[in-house]
Amino acid sequence: MRPHPTRHPQKLDAKLIRYQKNMDDKSMKISIRSATEEDYPLILELFREFSVYQKLPERMHNSLERMKEEQEFFHCFVAETEEKEIIGYATWFFTYFTWSGKGLYIDDLFVKPAYRGKGIGLQLMEKVFALGKSEKCHKIRWQVSWWNEPAIALYKRLGAEIDDIEKNCDLNLD
Repeated sequence: MRPHPTRHPQKLDAKLIRYQKNMDDKSMKISIRSATEEDYPLILELFREFSVYQKLPERMHNSLERMKEEQEFFHCFVAETEEKEIIGYATWFFTYFTWSGKGLYIDDLFVKPAYRGKGIGLQLMEKVFALGKSEKCHKIRWQVSWWNEPAIALYKRLGAEIDDIEKNCDLNLD
């Protein structure tokens, strides 16, 4: 069984460094930063793109108004080009796992199709991993669709354990 990335931070760092070296020739000049309220309209468009990519656009109910009203719950890193175009994002929140304690959950990771395969998703993941370490989280969890083979391959290279044990349970309240 592979160790979980947050259980062995030195091994995770080594894997990230090795993977990053392999991506250097494909990488672009991208900055990863925390999202601001001014970014919300562009991020919302990316949410819509992601819902289409996931083949579930009918489930996309978020709005600019909702994001603004609930901004204390919205945590997001964005990937931005030198031209200040937002081309990807990672949304996350702190949680508490009963079996391990304080954790961080990555809700979504999305990079526009034209920018995939250039290490941008990895840079977003690294930013979240660094936050988890600095906040003394014991585990980081995220999901991946069973059909998303490129993402699964990336996550496995990073040392993530991907299981088929749990299923999502959603109850919409509105």
